[in-house]
Amino acid sequence: MTPELTALTLAALLQAVQYLLYAVPANLELGPGYTMSARDREPSRQLSPKTARLGRALTNHFEGLILFTIAVIVVTFTKITTPLTAACAFTYLGARVLYIPAYYLGLRPWRSLIWAVGWLATLFMLLAALF
Repeated sequence: MTPELTALTLAALLQAVQYLLYAVPANLELGPGYTMSARDREPSRQLSPKTARLGRALTNHFEGLILFTIAVIVVTFTKITTPLTAACAFTYLGARVLYIPAYYLGLRPWRSLIWAVGWLATLFMLLAALF
């Protein structure tokens, strides 16, 4: 397996961990009556600010994972994996790991800077595939 595919696999596992980090407190806060329903209505109570942040961080990773997956597929299937693309892949992964506590704790501007590092690493992978 290429380093890029390893990073993608680890990013997918991180997504599963993030889901649990969000789902457990959300279920506790909203109660089984709402979480096991069809959710046709808004919950009767709001999530705590930190649990809501975990939910937004989870959604953000879903969004970032799409572009990262495209980058990994492009460099893998075109067989242009290099030390640069491997470094970018693990930079993305590291940024995603750091993003969770940064968002949870409301660390500004660090959360945005960490996000930007992961996003730029993904863009560099795509650009490396073109050049």
